[in-house]
Amino acid sequence: MKIKINLHLHTNDDAEDSIHYSFIDALRVAKMHGFGCLALTCHNKFVDKEEYRKTAEMLGILFIPGIERTIEKRHVVILNPDKDVNAVKTFEALRAYKNLHPEIFVLAVHPYFPGGYSLQEKLEEHKDLFDAIEHSWFYSTHINRNKKATSMAKKLNLPLIATSDTHNLKFLKTNYAEIEVEEKTIPALFKAIRNNNFTNTTSPRKLFREMTPYILHSFFTRRER
Repeated sequence: MKIKINLHLHTNDDAEDSIHYSFIDALRVAKMHGFGCLALTCHNKFVDKEEYRKTAEMLGILFIPGIERTIEKRHVVILNPDKDVNAVKTFEALRAYKNLHPEIFVLAVHPYFPGGYSLQEKLEEHKDLFDAIEHSWFYSTHINRNKKATSMAKKLNLPLIATSDTHNLKFLKTNYAEIEVEEKTIPALFKAIRNNNFTNTTSPRKLFREMTPYILHSFFTRRER
């Protein structure tokens, strides 16, 4: 079966971003746009609520709990962990955690974007930790940091998967993947991604109409860490 997925999403559960919609809101919008799987990846806060699981199940959406963890000052998305992931702060700790929890999936998000939070050289240095590389929604025809991520994905033989890194629900449907799975389960989904059994849907954003307002909004609404 083929399902539409988005693996990088923030909501008002996030302690570091000022976001006004809930995960329930996101699930309803995802259902409206035909998504069959949605991951919740708050910054440095693992969230896995029974209410979210029940609502997702009712809507026919596979819910994947996750976290966008700051590892040695770099951002990494970890999907399907448990609450102990909150204690992971170094790449060596992540390596040990992954050895203990092979059921997780580690995504290299926006690895070459400007700012100290991007992986940059750490992606290749710790390439064994990553299961896929993100193709970010945040690019235009003139500015595209995904090009280097695409080249590195080929070099490291890792899947390159589109996500919306959602901070605004209007972008949920603009950057996503459709994946062919044997069954609608988290293990089957991760297996299919690792085997590149998916297609990305993505398009460049308007530099001044969409990207610049996002940068300004993020700058002025970022919560104190």
